[in-house]
Amino acid sequence: MEGSPIPVLTVPTAPYEDQRPTGGGGLRRPTGLFEGQRNYLPNFIQSVLSSIDLRDRQGCTMVVGSDGRYFSRTATEIVVQMAAANGIGRLIIGQNGILSTPAVSCIIRKIKAAGGIILTASHCPGGPGGEFGVKFNVANGGPAPDVVSDKIYQISKTIEEYAICPDLRIDLSRLGRQEFDLENKFKPFRVEIVDPVDIYLNLLRTIFDFNAIKSLLTGPGQLKIRVDAMHGVMGPYVRKVLCDELGAPANSAINCVPLEDFGGQHPDPNLTYATTLLEAMKGGEYGFGAAFDADGDRYMILGQNGFFVSPSDSLAIIAANLSCIPYFRQMGVRGFGRSMPTSMALDRVAKSMKVPVYETPAGWRFFSNLMDSGRCSLCGEESFGTGSDHLREKDGLWAVLVWLSIIAARKQSVEEIVRDHWAKFGRHYYCRSSREQNRFDYEGLEPKTTYYIMRDLEALVTDKSFIGQQFAVGSHVYSVVKTDSFEYVDPVDGTVTKKQGLRIIFSDASRLIFRLSSSSGMRATIRLYAESFERDPSGHDQEPQAVLSPLIAIALKISQIHERTGRRGPTVIT
Repeated sequence: MEGSPIPVLTVPTAPYEDQRPTGGGGLRRPTGLFEGQRNYLPNFIQSVLSSIDLRDRQGCTMVVGSDGRYFSRTATEIVVQMAAANGIGRLIIGQNGILSTPAVSCIIRKIKAAGGIILTASHCPGGPGGEFGVKFNVANGGPAPDVVSDKIYQISKTIEEYAICPDLRIDLSRLGRQEFDLENKFKPFRVEIVDPVDIYLNLLRTIFDFNAIKSLLTGPGQLKIRVDAMHGVMGPYVRKVLCDELGAPANSAINCVPLEDFGGQHPDPNLTYATTLLEAMKGGEYGFGAAFDADGDRYMILGQNGFFVSPSDSLAIIAANLSCIPYFRQMGVRGFGRSMPTSMALDRVAKSMKVPVYETPAGWRFFSNLMDSGRCSLCGEESFGTGSDHLREKDGLWAVLVWLSIIAARKQSVEEIVRDHWAKFGRHYYCRSSREQNRFDYEGLEPKTTYYIMRDLEALVTDKSFIGQQFAVGSHVYSVVKTDSFEYVDPVDGTVTKKQGLRIIFSDASRLIFRLSSSSGMRATIRLYAESFERDPSGHDQEPQAVLSPLIAIALKISQIHERTGRRGPTVIT
């Protein structure tokens, strides 16, 4: 403990107008803004801490973690100094500041913490020219609900000062407890540096049959796997869980050293950026491949020869095979959740299992209420995120272990499992472009432009005269049977969330969806989704572009989005 009390200072500041958290209590901006704009990070951290009721804040425990990106160490130090000054009694921090987003959720729930602060910008690039983010998770371990995010924003608009202990220094590399005496505090402030993997690994041991997975990955008939941590937070988790615990050879894991700039790459597990993994899988040597994003909550699955499993198919296949997991055999399956833009493949599984499906807006926070109330056991989104009620976050490594459990139980390859699923339930052809190619995702738009595009499109498609309209594209004729502006009524608390996307549903169950997103910061994005269902197995080997191009042509025609944004035409990305 320090020899003399550490001063607690109150620093005058002025508010910024752009600190409205996006979904789940997160603020994501260019790194240079956090690093160079005076008090930008302290303002937001103070707003987060002040959003916690003073009675709950005094002496409470919070969790702090990061994905290791550039500026994380500096930001972690500021968070610690401000938490101490604001009356937080104890912080749990991953060694070297590292904790995956699922691990933060796990620890919050395990120790009943008041919440957690995660320093991450998810799949976005790092480094001085990249992005940085601060995310607030509440006491259930999940992303902050909208009412909390609104409170944080209101505080940020009127903030005049923040509290900090600038002389407080911690050693992030040293495991164990560090205590500090602060001025005007009766109890010492405590920081506990923990192994980033241990508590989370102990939870996984209670969910899966590790012996079955280990048998799959070892021995003469072992499944050869290739797992890419993409130089994000997942490196230590992959090595400790898959290699040390489950016996996968050390060379199964690649890019496992967390780097501040993620090796100059986008830490985004998709076919555009996980090219090292994709090329390795195309060689045919490996039977299973996976990649993770920077903070470990998203994942991608590949089979031998680079066979790609879409996120929506992965969610549905996991749902159909939950009986392979001891946790679900014991707990049962109460219901499923998916975001509205996610493919309806999950719905067909739910119908066969006679369990409900909850269709929510995009954003994991909407699943938390469902899980807390016991309504939902498994949930997922089309943006490479899947999870269950073991946490209140999407969980990439958990999803990979589910897939390995399914392979071990069914003794089939990834491709065989997917094709068997299609044969039983039909195939949902589905696409949304990768956000980086700016094709189906029209990014970086002026908010005013997106407002008018979505306003005019809503007026068009929700007019009564639009129902029954037919669109002929080549030999295809699509007849509109339903349209709406999606709104969600939370079945737990009755909260209504409006204007969550425009849906056009055709007579053959095809769907088009337009959704406005501002998750990347000050500018806005319009996302376009297309889905078509094919029951006949003879039609399951078509190119998604061939199946979905007629729908995309309709979407572009009615929205006039190219003409109004000046963007070029899209290429279908499955």
